[in-house]
Amino acid sequence: MEPRYDTLFYDGQCPLCAREIATLRKLQKGHLIFADIHQQTALDALPEKELLLRRLHLMTWTGEWVTGLHANVRAWSHTPVGFVFKPLLWPGVFHVARKVYERWADRRYDRKYACTVCSAGEPG
Repeated sequence: MEPRYDTLFYDGQCPLCAREIATLRKLQKGHLIFADIHQQTALDALPEKELLLRRLHLMTWTGEWVTGLHANVRAWSHTPVGFVFKPLLWPGVFHVARKVYERWADRRYDRKYACTVCSAGEPG
């Protein structure tokens, strides 16, 4: 059977994201590829860069895009502790967890990229 590799697109300029990716790299079982959005040269085949930075994106081995909380749970499913994240997809829990994730992701993006005051001193 051919190995099945998912690709996780992450914000390599975000310290919190970098810590989570470092942990995922250590724990993953070898079928998760990590792609820093800022190092991608062939963005033509990818969603718009802002969308990639605003929400976590994962491309499955079949070419399907998974985003947000689903992408996070799928990425962690490549580790021995993935079972801890699965309850986030349960119907009652998912509704709340998705709202919390999206609010956090929007605030993170706005502070890092959309806030003119925050990004005034950062290089383009």
